[in-house]
Amino acid sequence: MKKVLVVEDNKDNMRLITYALQKVGYEVIPAETGEEGVELAIRERPFFIIMDINLPGIDGLEATRRIRASEADGSVPIIAITSYAMFGDRDRVLQAGCTAYFEKPIDPLTIVERIHKAIGVKCE
Repeated sequence: MKKVLVVEDNKDNMRLITYALQKVGYEVIPAETGEEGVELAIRERPFFIIMDINLPGIDGLEATRRIRASEADGSVPIIAITSYAMFGDRDRVLQAGCTAYFEKPIDPLTIVERIHKAIGVKCE
């Protein structure tokens, strides 16, 4: 079973994305802070990472930069799922090193398919 790291501080959002990922067979590794996300990305080497941007401690942008600069696989896909939807936010998220950007709220019925498409994974 492939592991996915989900860095999300909102418990409802964590439950929703965990449900969607587990439904298609992923093991979910949860993290509630950016610092914890960086640590788990290095230790666990997930298949991909779901990153909220507005996090306690370091934000998702800084966590993404640290993951990219760490001994973790620098090419691991990092998917930003965030409520940041102002002009320029998407560009800022991608410039920080995220692979793709999705706005909240997410649709749990389609989010995994959209993630797979963004990172080039064939759906079965």
